[in-house]
Amino acid sequence: MATVSEPRSIRHTPKIASWMPLLVFPAVVLMLGADWPAWIFMWSLSFALYAGFKWLTFADCAVTLPTNWRTLSYLLLWPGMDATSFLDQDRSTSRARPIEWLNATLKLMLGVALIILSKSVISLHPLLGGWIGMTGIAFVLHFGLIHLLSNLWRESGIHAVPIMNAPVMASSLSDFWGRRWNLAFRDLAHAFVFRPFSGSFGVTGATMAVFVVSGVIHDVVISTAARAGYGLPTLYFIIQGLALLFERSRIGRRIGLGKTVIGWVYCAGVILGPVGLLFHRPFIEHVVVPMLRAL
Repeated sequence: MATVSEPRSIRHTPKIASWMPLLVFPAVVLMLGADWPAWIFMWSLSFALYAGFKWLTFADCAVTLPTNWRTLSYLLLWPGMDATSFLDQDRSTSRARPIEWLNATLKLMLGVALIILSKSVISLHPLLGGWIGMTGIAFVLHFGLIHLLSNLWRESGIHAVPIMNAPVMASSLSDFWGRRWNLAFRDLAHAFVFRPFSGSFGVTGATMAVFVVSGVIHDVVISTAARAGYGLPTLYFIIQGLALLFERSRIGRRIGLGKTVIGWVYCAGVILGPVGLLFHRPFIEHVVVPMLRAL
């Protein structure tokens, strides 16, 4: 997701060769996947983009590369995008507390339960069942498995913090997108979009650039797989960017949008209110529902 906060430690030094996988991998999927089931095409395209982004952060790493096993672990066994922190052998990290293991396990179990529930609901109400199943998949992957993987790496002394940081506790849009939701994309977007754009367009222009780029990426994956709804995910993120800028404006600060209960309500309303633009009906019906039925 989009982000505008200072990343943990990625340095921006792009090279043309570093960007090639990001161009080639998705292009191959787009050329070969026209006749694939929509959900397989979606996951293949998502993985192609992920692999391209992963290589980009690795090629831009700001530390001397460690042993091969650690390098391969970053590329293959950790979804985060902060290569410098993961590969820095001198960086210390805190071990996961018992409550974190329990929390991650419970979220994983909740996700599995929602997926099982969705398969029963789909036969009665496909759209509702699709939303339930999609939420379950997010809990299994982003909140459950990835958190458990973070705990394992930190037990090994490697700095790999969870990519989700209690987003429901966000007190503002800045807090949500900058410090709580998908920190992997937060690091990536700050290094390769916000910082390059901020020099020419200032903070406001760079902030909007991050949200537009995030919208386009989601459009490529979601709308292309559904073969419908083009532009709606991009519109969703444009709304997020404009709402965040309003939150930071003089009027927004005066009415307390960036703090306390007012900030939480505003944040929740902006994120959830137009979420149907992001995960639009064609995507749910043509991609998510068939995927859940195939599980």
